[in-house]
Amino acid sequence: MFRRVIVVVIFLFPLFQFSQDFSALWEGHFSYNDIKDVSQGNNIFFAAADNAIFRLDTQTNEIQEINTVNGLSGESISTIYYSDEYQLLVVGYENGLIEVVFDNDDDILTVVDIIDKPTISPTDKKINHINPYQNLVYISTNYGISVYDLERLEFGDTYFIGNGGSQIPVTQTTIFEDHIYASCLSGNGIRKAPVSSPNLIDFQNWQLVNSSNWVSIEANEGNLYAINTNRRIYQVIGNAITELFAYSSIPLDFRVINSNLIVTTQDEIYIYDSGFNLITQIPVNSDFETQYTSATVDLEYVYIGTKDFGILKTPLNNPLVFEEIHPEGPLFNTPFSVEAEPNGVWVTFGGYDIFYVPDNNRKGFSHLNNESWINVKYVDAFEARDINGVAINPFDTNQVFISSFHNGLIEVVENVPTILYDQNNSGLESLVVPSNPNAISVRVVDPVFDSNGVLWTLTTLVSDALKSFNPATNQWRSFDFTDVIIDGFTGGNLGYADIVIGNDNTKWIASYKYGLIGFNENGNNPLIKSVSKDEENMPTELATALALDNRNQLWIGTFRGLRVLFNTSNFFTEENITVDEIIIEEDGIAKELLFEQYVTDIEVDGSNNKWIGTTDSGLFYLSSDGQNTIFHFTKDNSPLPSNSINDVSLDGANGIVYIATSRGLLSFNSGGSSTFDDLSSAYAYPNPVRPGFNLVDDKVKIKDISENVNIKITDIEGNLVAEAQSRINQRYQGYNLEIDGGTAYWNGKNLANNIVASGVYLIMLSDLDTFETKVLKLMVVR
Repeated sequence: MFRRVIVVVIFLFPLFQFSQDFSALWEGHFSYNDIKDVSQGNNIFFAAADNAIFRLDTQTNEIQEINTVNGLSGESISTIYYSDEYQLLVVGYENGLIEVVFDNDDDILTVVDIIDKPTISPTDKKINHINPYQNLVYISTNYGISVYDLERLEFGDTYFIGNGGSQIPVTQTTIFEDHIYASCLSGNGIRKAPVSSPNLIDFQNWQLVNSSNWVSIEANEGNLYAINTNRRIYQVIGNAITELFAYSSIPLDFRVINSNLIVTTQDEIYIYDSGFNLITQIPVNSDFETQYTSATVDLEYVYIGTKDFGILKTPLNNPLVFEEIHPEGPLFNTPFSVEAEPNGVWVTFGGYDIFYVPDNNRKGFSHLNNESWINVKYVDAFEARDINGVAINPFDTNQVFISSFHNGLIEVVENVPTILYDQNNSGLESLVVPSNPNAISVRVVDPVFDSNGVLWTLTTLVSDALKSFNPATNQWRSFDFTDVIIDGFTGGNLGYADIVIGNDNTKWIASYKYGLIGFNENGNNPLIKSVSKDEENMPTELATALALDNRNQLWIGTFRGLRVLFNTSNFFTEENITVDEIIIEEDGIAKELLFEQYVTDIEVDGSNNKWIGTTDSGLFYLSSDGQNTIFHFTKDNSPLPSNSINDVSLDGANGIVYIATSRGLLSFNSGGSSTFDDLSSAYAYPNPVRPGFNLVDDKVKIKDISENVNIKITDIEGNLVAEAQSRINQRYQGYNLEIDGGTAYWNGKNLANNIVASGVYLIMLSDLDTFETKVLKLMVVR
């Protein structure tokens, strides 16, 4: 007994923190299609998706998103409960985490008591159900029941109610006739105890009502009902049970709302009155082929959680018409690859693993276009599996090509899949399995356009791995890799991770078995060469990401770190090519940048800085030479729902970074942008700067400037106020006037570090390469 008391005291210690709101620079692009649970209060309705929530005001139909940008953890949600009395939402997670979301408040309280408890197995911490009673909620878990006080926002006792005080899985609790009832799995039956007992922590106070396996239990006025894993619902009277009905599948959700008893199976909703008389039955509608997950009601409508359509709203008394309700978003929260464009991004969902084994994924693709999502499902994308990379035609942005790791290449015109290119109608080819020559699998990855509008793709497990396609002429060409990879199928190279094209038309390719491969058509005498060995300073033969920066240096991500090919021009002519690591100084010690890190993607922005994604350490933003870390975003210091970064893409026109993580898509407004060829489009904003504008923090932006520019800001009398040059006064280094690619930022301070007075200021731009000049006028009103 003493040991048990000590454990509980440790458990009750309130471990929590308030999460930060990141909505100023970050935006979440989460999917709200797959609903895990629903809850409601007075004219307020909540729906939880995989790892994000939306709030619906049923009077105004206003929808509010709640996700990692607002402070949610991004973990997998298992259940939610909204308290109308305390005006807060309790969110339970599969890993035992609990978060409390307050109405009309930016704060989210993170409670880690359960997740941090060492005496409970991590596999048993899942929050199964949250049941309110007075100022408390009883939290059903896979180890027992925990009590949380909504008034004091702290944990109370934990009840291990199995025989001998063992931990047993509790699926749901309810209060009935002054007793708390618990439905349990693993043969632990239904158990009850006096709810007012001061010693519920003692397992001996819990009485076994019935054995077997129970998925849920609910009280409705004077009746008690329970659902067994045998798909049957029973009325519980004393210690006896009476079968009432058998469902076609095990019910997934069981609740009482406004004296209505609601049972949800994957294909039916059953709503009963307090006497178990069926009020309505709602099958899956043919216009919304899906599976149900949960349901609730108000006085007029039923709100049904689904796997594919968010919430379906239908009249309670005549459920024939359905309204789809959820925020706009992509199809899924598992983005595999992203390709940004001005004012939007394309998203695919898989995929293959690190060994290029297909995921057998049937998920389609999504396109964010000017704040609206266009989702193309698997059946509408020629049923192409394992869709991965995206290439946008630079001469016709309405034409997009999307690769499939099983079916070939999809041509999409104005968001509509129009042609599927495969082994029958193109230069693409299927792998050939000697033991099964009839097997067909056209495994295409990494489409990319060159500057002439020719599309290049890679096909795995074939000898002619590199293909080109000219959309203007419909001409296909194939290029042999057997000088490097002796046999495409048996040569050991399972796939290709990335391809970039240099100004000299060299194709740089990241491969599984042969590291970095360089290929150049060289007229009719192709050049091909690989770098993968220790003596070439490659940490592994598995290359994973590539990027050519603005100085024509090739950055190489691998399974075990980062390398740079500084001189790309002599790659084919120099006999002993080596690549270099980046050495940085950390705490006075020389270290290798990203040592042993699995690099998943590298992107270069307009300032030649590098965005680098990793598989378990989050996202790095590095200076152009890699010597300084400007940002290191992780799950702990940013809205990233995961430290596993699948892909990154930059909208250079608007300075937006799209980040595909293993648990959702986000964007970060970095503010940087690509440079322009001249100064003709340069402008400053806001202009005028009005008194309400936070000049120091939000700063004046000077947009659309050229790559190598000098900027002088003077007052109307010609006195110098600030000055900067592109390659000297770079952003994030503390200057009052700083330059980041195609955008300069001025915090309104002069050379004496004081904020300037009201007046007219001249911004004089001078391109240091072409000697072009331009003068802008800026009005400041303070």
